[in-house]
Amino acid sequence: KAFHDVAWKHIADAGFPDRILWHNAAAAKYPWYDAGRVGIYGGSAGGQDTLLALLFHPEFYKVGVAYAGCYDNRMDKISWNEAWMGWPLDESYSASSGVDNAWRLKGHLLMVVGELDENVDPASTMQVVHALIQARKEFDLIVVPGEGHTALRSSGPVDYGLRRQYDFFLRHLAGVPTPDWNALLPAQPPAR
Repeated sequence: KAFHDVAWKHIADAGFPDRILWHNAAAAKYPWYDAGRVGIYGGSAGGQDTLLALLFHPEFYKVGVAYAGCYDNRMDKISWNEAWMGWPLDESYSASSGVDNAWRLKGHLLMVVGELDENVDPASTMQVVHALIQARKEFDLIVVPGEGHTALRSSGPVDYGLRRQYDFFLRHLAGVPTPDWNALLPAQPPAR
């Protein structure tokens, strides 16, 4: 109940203040832990949380990979959203919206969406993409043809989605160039 009270009509909170305190405590305890370079990733509600971390806590979260997210609770399954945001719609929906707050983006964002997502309408991702473009923000987008809600995990060869995610974090958190995968991976025709 205490968690529900904190999150009620404020789904953008997602426990981030506590998570940031945890990361900073871990960094104080372990000298190898660099709390100055923290990334986040997630799918579905975790994709929503990933985007919200970059929008509302850019001083801490620098890089995010968000896939299959419902980025605005006014357009997803009403039963799930009303449990946290209530009814009728009010200003709290906009305050927690990744679409309405896309202009806040400061970090590096990779968005992934399956063309045939059967759980969260791909239009949710495209609304964020539109808002980011309108706000003149830089971001990366992968649309996976023929894939559904688990596009990052199941697209094509098993390693494709994870490789793209890991490469994104290596480039933007560690500052490490990633391999030229087109040169390294064996060329082969697609399976039919």
